[in-house]
Amino acid sequence: MKELQNSTRDIARELARKYSTMTHEELDILESILVPRKCAKGELILKEGEVCKEFLYIDKGLIRQFYIKKDKEVTEHMGTEGNIIMCIESLFKEEPTKLQVEALEPSLLYAIPKHRLEQVALHNVNIQILYRKILEESLIFSQIHADLVRFETAQNRYLRLCKLLPQVVLRAPLNYIASYLQMTPETLSRVRAATL
Repeated sequence: MKELQNSTRDIARELARKYSTMTHEELDILESILVPRKCAKGELILKEGEVCKEFLYIDKGLIRQFYIKKDKEVTEHMGTEGNIIMCIESLFKEEPTKLQVEALEPSLLYAIPKHRLEQVALHNVNIQILYRKILEESLIFSQIHADLVRFETAQNRYLRLCKLLPQVVLRAPLNYIASYLQMTPETLSRVRAATL
């Protein structure tokens, strides 16, 4: 994996660009709470039973969130560069999670500790806006995924995923994509063949 290509300042700017405008002082504050973290392929970033305490911004890599049901792994979410991953229930209730977070590729993440973000948001309106928009984006994406698996055909689920998360479709193993779309790998193979 290449050395840190982006500095914490670059990531603070990227977050500000995506979620809120910020003054130089606010960028300094946001930069000060970012924690860079390198993860190896296959590394469990968060394990079942741990408490999620941070938002994870993906600078480089592919991350999967999953849980175990009847001895099978069920993929709940995947993200690549520019996405934020969190276990929202554990994060806000401060209780152990049933979810796990895994790096599917060598990854570079920037953790945003929730307690630090809340502290600085109290005194900075643009950081409050960033915090709110991160949460809004997460809730909207969860609703899109829920509607996808409830209302769409297998083919439409796959086509929507191609539009929503094209890098996930290109880089994630087929069985994880199938699990995320709530279909068997065989069904996904047929759907993919039909869309070519």
